[in-house]
Amino acid sequence: MGGLIDSFGRSISYLRLSVIDHCNYRCAYCMPNDAMGSRRADLLGAPDIVRLARLFTELGVSKIRLTGGEPLLRHDLPELAAQIRRLPGLADLSLSTNGHLLDRRAVRLRQAGIQRLNISLDSLDPTTFARITCGGDLIAVRRGIDAALAAGFSPLKLNMVVLQDINDHEIEQMSEFALSHGVELRFIETMPVGHQGARSSPHHYPAGKILERLMRHFGRDLIPLHAGKDAGPARYYRVGSEPLRIGVISALSQHFCDSCNRVRLTAQGDLVLCLGQDNSVPLAQALQTGCTDDEIKHVIRQAIARKPARHDFHNPASAPLRPMYSLGG
Repeated sequence: MGGLIDSFGRSISYLRLSVIDHCNYRCAYCMPNDAMGSRRADLLGAPDIVRLARLFTELGVSKIRLTGGEPLLRHDLPELAAQIRRLPGLADLSLSTNGHLLDRRAVRLRQAGIQRLNISLDSLDPTTFARITCGGDLIAVRRGIDAALAAGFSPLKLNMVVLQDINDHEIEQMSEFALSHGVELRFIETMPVGHQGARSSPHHYPAGKILERLMRHFGRDLIPLHAGKDAGPARYYRVGSEPLRIGVISALSQHFCDSCNRVRLTAQGDLVLCLGQDNSVPLAQALQTGCTDDEIKHVIRQAIARKPARHDFHNPASAPLRPMYSLGG
């Protein structure tokens, strides 16, 4: 019956699939210090995760990103990834991680079929990094980046959430780090998702200012690129003859909802239709009540038909209350 098309004609081909909502870091914009994550019994088990991933691919989803929390906290992640990678119709399997545990698991993840990695790296200064992550270990993350490069992940992307008066002075340094290590880089605006995100809003640093800094730093060598099919929400630039890209994601100051092709499945089995609105459909309930594959596909299609036109972070009636870590980013 064709792919997943919402009521605005957007083709939904990308699923962000959270496999756990626990994390070993407590980043200021994502996870409250006292958050514990769900009980393990409330998280989807591997068979249910694979089943739902299969149903989405049968409905036309060709790209899946495994997220968390911190997905590397799942000990069965390589086996889970290998099962998902074998699904017919899946063209791209990627993973988002904070990198802390990556040095010892990069090879196994690559062998499992994960093709691309996004690694969170908000600072190159150990003190600032520890402040943002509430005690995170920059050295461990740097080891993880090196291990990922050695394992052959391509492209390898770094994500830096830019925070006013905390790490915004590192924009130029982070750009040079990415270029020197042969990795792509994306600068991301903070988003007021959940109470924790709202508390980080005084540190919001708009994408326009990030771009101004990049233009001053690189001058005419900063060349805009046409958005490709895998560009997603980022506006990308090339630096001189370098083949790598630097991107800027402006979820708040300049939304990209018109081309949104994604939905999110939480670790508890809730289908979240929009990162910026607090609406979801409990697919776990359909699993628990013994629904057939066709019945669950019908629920998914009905949900996609209700996907909103765009987010509205400033509307209290629809603002997302779930914290970022529980949404899978």
